Amino acid sequence: MARRVNEEIRAFLQAHPTTRFVDAVTFNLNGEAVGKRYPIGDLDKVMASGLFFCPASTLVDVRGVTRDVAGLGFSDGDPDCLGRAIPGTLVPVPWASVPTAQFQFSLRDPEGPGGWWSDPRTVLTLVVETLAESGLRPMVACELEFYLVDPVRDASGALRVPAPPHGGRVNDGPRVSSFAKLDEFGDFLADVDAACAVQGIPVGAASAEYGAGQYEINLHHTDDPVLACDHASLLRRVIKGVARTRGLDATFMSKPFEDRAGSGFHVHMSLLDPAGDNVFDERRDGGETRLRHVIGGLRTTAYEAMGLFAPNINAYRRFSPDSFVPANRSWGENNRSVAFRVPRSGPAARRIEHRLAGADANPYLLMAALLAGAHHGLTEHLDPGPPATGNASARADPDMPATLWTALGRMRDAAVLPPYFGQRYWDAYVEVKSIEFESFMKQVFTREYDWYL
Repeated sequence: MARRVNEEIRAFLQAHPTTRFVDAVTFNLNGEAVGKRYPIGDLDKVMASGLFFCPASTLVDVRGVTRDVAGLGFSDGDPDCLGRAIPGTLVPVPWASVPTAQFQFSLRDPEGPGGWWSDPRTVLTLVVETLAESGLRPMVACELEFYLVDPVRDASGALRVPAPPHGGRVNDGPRVSSFAKLDEFGDFLADVDAACAVQGIPVGAASAEYGAGQYEINLHHTDDPVLACDHASLLRRVIKGVARTRGLDATFMSKPFEDRAGSGFHVHMSLLDPAGDNVFDERRDGGETRLRHVIGGLRTTAYEAMGLFAPNINAYRRFSPDSFVPANRSWGENNRSVAFRVPRSGPAARRIEHRLAGADANPYLLMAALLAGAHHGLTEHLDPGPPATGNASARADPDMPATLWTALGRMRDAAVLPPYFGQRYWDAYVEVKSIEFESFMKQVFTREYDWYL
């Protein structure tokens, strides 16, 4: 390991001799990048020997406030934990104004060989290992929607669609799949593609989505779910960083505009056997049955996991009938109105697309919930019922958690998913999000004066 890291450092410095700083990056409960910035002279030390980092930082709320959850923070004196560099992650940061590098690190358990329990990457790793014990390896791909917005808000504080950088009027029309819309911000998209190439993030198609200023960028399939979530987390960092260089903001809020489409985080998933063959292949004996069992597990666990799929108050604004956003736990073939879509494909590529999560979900926790649901469905041989046809989102399911507080209540009562995540982490997540919600609600909103004064 040490030799591999030393060779990685040497090759990087030869290729990028003007680098001045290096960012050690990990991702917290909210999917936000956190860590430390070092002078480049410390690169050998921090990558080879590790760095000390406060594990309570993994359990902060969305504003970055430590809430002393699970005894991490004030209660234990806020001690440091050892972070280890993840080999192969040392790359340039192309959007930085000063030549900068970055590498990812994971927190280690000082009392064992594994990762630290509150590191979202560790949570996902444990679920992947559970599937591996059943002889299964997930094949996954992530799709992220986002909005480009003007960094200057309007007089009321609302977000605004940015003007095209090469002139022309602001166009508020959806223009879904429009090349004209892609071309307006083509330079930005090209910079994102170039930055991803430099950082080894395997991006695929970019498309114009349904909201004005809304785009989607897809990531390629991989049979390493943890790596897939590394890529999704880093892609969000790239998009935000590149947007700033062009005088823009990028947001992954689920519903930044009241009257425009929400932004989703869709995950495509199949399962491979030890030979690398898709167990959902309908030509195989039991292939269709296994696919149905997995969908049954995803349907059974969906409402337990809503607080992960939709992690804040804004995220629940995205769910509404007739909006290509799931309003229930339906599933179907080649139907974008369902929660669990089986896309049109060849038999060997047969897969499930999970469409419930908002773009602000933590990639690692979202993926952990999906894989846990899949394992539960296979283990319990759960049947999902008949597939939906037509507009499955015409009616909202009254049992579906429609607010953050009801979703957190379902998480407190959850029976299936907590053992996969570890009860300690599950409880910590609920506590952080509950305190965050209470803090949010303490503020008096402007609309209260408008309505009640």
